[in-house]
Amino acid sequence: MPVSLADIVSALPSDETWGPPTTTEALVDGVPYAPYSKSDKLGRMADWNTEGKDRDGRGGRQQYNRNYRDQQVYGAGTSSLFAIQVAEDESSFSVVDNTRTSTKTRGFGRGGATFIRGRGRGARDQRGGRGTFQRVGGRGGQQNNYYDNRGGRGGRGRRFGGWKDYDKPQRNRDSSVNIKPEWQMLEEIDFNRLAKLNLETSTGEDIDSYGFLYFYDRSYDKQPVKSIERKLNVVDRAAYNVTTSQDPIIHELAEKDEATIFATDNILSMLMCAPRSVYSWDIVITRSGNKIFLDKRDGSSLDMVSVNENAADAPLEASEGNKDQINFPGALALEATFINHNFVNQTVIESENSKFEMPHENPFYNPSEETEPLASKAYKYRRFDLSLEKDEDPLHLIVRTELDAVVKNNISGEDQLLVIKALNEFDHKAQGSGGALDWRTKLTSQRGAVVATEMKNNSCKLARWTVQAILARADVMKLGFVSRTSPKSNDRHVILGVVGYDPRKFAEQMNLNLNNGWGIVRTIIDMVRAMKDGKYVLVKDPNKSLLRLYEVPAGTFEDDDDGPGGEEVIEEGAE
Repeated sequence: MPVSLADIVSALPSDETWGPPTTTEALVDGVPYAPYSKSDKLGRMADWNTEGKDRDGRGGRQQYNRNYRDQQVYGAGTSSLFAIQVAEDESSFSVVDNTRTSTKTRGFGRGGATFIRGRGRGARDQRGGRGTFQRVGGRGGQQNNYYDNRGGRGGRGRRFGGWKDYDKPQRNRDSSVNIKPEWQMLEEIDFNRLAKLNLETSTGEDIDSYGFLYFYDRSYDKQPVKSIERKLNVVDRAAYNVTTSQDPIIHELAEKDEATIFATDNILSMLMCAPRSVYSWDIVITRSGNKIFLDKRDGSSLDMVSVNENAADAPLEASEGNKDQINFPGALALEATFINHNFVNQTVIESENSKFEMPHENPFYNPSEETEPLASKAYKYRRFDLSLEKDEDPLHLIVRTELDAVVKNNISGEDQLLVIKALNEFDHKAQGSGGALDWRTKLTSQRGAVVATEMKNNSCKLARWTVQAILARADVMKLGFVSRTSPKSNDRHVILGVVGYDPRKFAEQMNLNLNNGWGIVRTIIDMVRAMKDGKYVLVKDPNKSLLRLYEVPAGTFEDDDDGPGGEEVIEEGAE
C-alpha cells in the first residue's frame, strides 16, 4: 500500500528538533573522559616535571609556533600531559660537580662578552639566516648593547624587539603645550593620511634679502690632526629668532597683499616633516581675513635642536629611570642648540673688508641697544605658489629663510650660499645613543656608516635642516660633527670634522619628498581657510602619530610675550 505524503508528515516528531539527544555529560560509564587527537602519542599517565610552553629554552621560535599550532587540534590542549619521553629517565642519577652551568649562554672574549643564541632552526651558521645576538658586556666591562634584527626563522635570544617585547610599556611623554578645557578640537589627522599627500610646487622666487654673510673658513673641511683637537669656542654674537607675525618685513608684505600665507622656514619645515616627528610640538595659526600666519610660541620646542629623537631607544627622562642628568632629552636638546649657534659663529671668517652684503640691513638689529656684534646671517623672503587648477584665485606662500655663510667655488669662482648645522655626540656607550659609532675612531674611516646612523636616529632633525636649505636655495649644506671632550661633561666640546652636501641630493639619500611636504601644508591651510577668523593651534600628540587642530580664544599665549616686538636674542651659553 503506498504511503501518502500526509502520513509521512504526521509521523514526524512533534518536537522542534530531532536527531541524537545532546548531553553535557563528561562521563563515559561513570569514568571521566578527556578528548584527544588521533595524532597524540600516549606516554606517562602523569608527568609532574613538564614545563609550560612559555619557558625560555630549546626550540626557539619554531617550538613556540608548534605549541600554539597544536592547540588548534581537538583535544590537543592536554597532549603535553601524556607526551612520550624519548630520553632515558635520569632522575636516579646524581651530579658530582656542583658548579652552576647554563645551556643558554656562552661567555667568552675580553670584558665578559656573552652571546645569547637560540638553538632552534635559524640559529647562527644554520639554515634560516644569520642568528640574533646581544652583547652584554663590552670591552673593559662597559655595558654596550648591540642587537641584530636580521636573524632568520628560529633562533631567538635577543632582548630587544621581537615577540618577547610585544607588551613593552609605551613611553608617556608630555605635550609641548598645555591643552586647556576651553579649547575646542576641530580636526584629528593621522600620519598615515599625511604620508599619502602630494603637491608639485616650483622652486619659488626671491622677493627681497636682508643682512650679510661672512665667508666660510675652509680649514674646517680638512681632516684634523690626531694629536690636536680643535675646541668649540664660545662666540657671543647677537642672533634673532623672531616669529612670523612679529616680523616687520612680513607685515609690509602682507599689507601689500603679496601672498595669502606667511611663515618662517623653522615653522614650515616642521610642518612639512611632521610624519617623521616623535616628540610633541605645536604651531599657532592665526587667520585674519584672507591672510593666514603660522607662528610659534615663545620658548617653543621648535627653537630647540632635538637629539636622537627617532632612535629605537631614545634618551629617557628622569621619571623613566634615567639617572644621568646631562643625558636627559631636555638637557641634550639645550646642549645641541647652543652647539649649533656657537659652531656657526666659529666656522666663519669675520672680516668687515670681505663679506657678502645683502641689499638691505638686518631688520632686527639695533646697534644703539645691542652690546654684542651681529652674527653672520642673511634672511631671504621667498614666495611659493601652492595653487591648484580648481582654485579661482592664486594661493601664494611667503617664507622667511635663513643663510649662514658664503664661500667661493673652487672652479668657477662664484659665490655659493651655505647653511651650516652641527650634529653632536654625547656618549656612544650611554643609553639613548641609538647604536652610534665612536666618532673619534670611525668618522674618518667609516664616515658613511656614521652619517647613515645619524639619518636613522635623527631623521626628523636632518629632514628639517635639509628642507630649510632647499627653501633658501642654498648651494651647500655643511654638517659639523661635534663631540664632548669627556662623555661625563656637557660644557666642553671638540670639532671632529665638517662635511658638505648638496641639499637636494641629501634629500634623495634620506628619501625625503618635498612634494609630500607641500601637500601637508596645503591640506592644513585648506582646513583653516574653511573656518572662521580666529586663532588655532596645531599640536602633535606626544604619544601617538597624529596631529590635532584646536580652536583657542583670541588672547591665548599673548601674556607670554617677552618685551616689545617679541624679539628674542639667543645668548650663547658658556662652554
